Amino acid sequence: MKYLIDTAYILGLLIYSPKIVYRMIRQDRYKTGWSQRLGKIRRRRPDKPCLWLHAVSVGEVNASRTLIAALRDQLPDFEILLTSTTDTGRARALALYEKELAVSYFPFDLSCVMARAFSQIRPAAVLLMELEVWPNLAQIALTKGIPVIVINGRLSDKSFPRYRKIKKITRWMFRKVTLVLAQTDEYACRFIDLGCPPSCVRVTGSLKYDTAQTDGAVPGADRLAEQINLGDNPLWVAGGTGPGEEKFILDVFRQLKQDPQFESLRLAVIPRKPERFDEVAALIEQAGLRFIRYSQLKQQDTAAADAPPVVLGDTMGDLKKFYALAVVVFVGRTLTPMGGSDMMEPAALGKCTLFGPHTFNFKQTVRALLDENGAIEVKNEQELLRQTQKCLREPDFAAKIAAAGQAVIRKNQGATQKTVSAIRDILRQNG
Repeated sequence: MKYLIDTAYILGLLIYSPKIVYRMIRQDRYKTGWSQRLGKIRRRRPDKPCLWLHAVSVGEVNASRTLIAALRDQLPDFEILLTSTTDTGRARALALYEKELAVSYFPFDLSCVMARAFSQIRPAAVLLMELEVWPNLAQIALTKGIPVIVINGRLSDKSFPRYRKIKKITRWMFRKVTLVLAQTDEYACRFIDLGCPPSCVRVTGSLKYDTAQTDGAVPGADRLAEQINLGDNPLWVAGGTGPGEEKFILDVFRQLKQDPQFESLRLAVIPRKPERFDEVAALIEQAGLRFIRYSQLKQQDTAAADAPPVVLGDTMGDLKKFYALAVVVFVGRTLTPMGGSDMMEPAALGKCTLFGPHTFNFKQTVRALLDENGAIEVKNEQELLRQTQKCLREPDFAAKIAAAGQAVIRKNQGATQKTVSAIRDILRQNG
């Protein structure tokens, strides 16, 4: 089986290679970490047993924060190795843990590469955030008697049908997984449908609820307010936006500004992907709106001389600070069919949160928020305008939505300890 899998990988790499070269040249991606991707991964404390935690990208790295803190506290004799697939994911992991944990790129799942990685890491357990089960990884772990645990497990409406198309392979692969800790009953049933034994699947809730900050000041938010010269002006934040959305948002903002009541309103646009920062800057300029790039202020540690109507949040790791300053938040990648960005963070901070209809990557969270009137779903640009106007004109209405959303987040917290307890049980059983 491994030879068939390796052949499929090599063919896929050949097909995908032009895109890799394009991104290396045009987007400055995939230029580092090749030795790690080829399995040469170094630990910091090879004298300790190791928990290998894999978080694909920024979202998974952020979701793992409370888990890592709890593992370090309750399993201090274990080293934690954190791997990520994407450049942005690894950058976020380094920003959080560079001085504390070994951080690496995830190795390719070619059998020879993965075998090298296992021989160097020698994990006591492999913890995979959300879904990232790979055939050779699963097979090598089984052969070596190393438990593989899916943490915060989810199979989205988009990924589930794809896996079902190759059900023979997924059944072979998922039967090698020791335990799946799923976010919801629906996701648990999907893992079982794809081949996980029912006895190996349990529901623990979503770790993202635990990582969401529901009280206290956001560090750096006050300084951000000074740097963008916010003053007493209300701020509308569009966070985690995607292609096609910024034009809608800028059009809505211009219409809002036509009302004298909203003359002092300012807008912060924070695209989800850094390679789009320049593109969005050009869109703002084309819209005829004065703006400032936050990266310039941050790099020079200075403040804006005046208060331009639009701020482009073209840095990584500062989205929560912008949310903390907002009076109304629109969560991006939801007006166009991209599955959504994380709406937990603004809701947890007690912000009146709006999003569009395309939220399949956050279906459970959206359902929980809408059921309790803790957020507002808008269908299109016109409805975004109307609902944003209502939230700005009626502070009591916006505050009620915000309070309900924050209560939903608090009610759903607690997955971290359930997850750690399950990991401890597996480690104990495995000796």
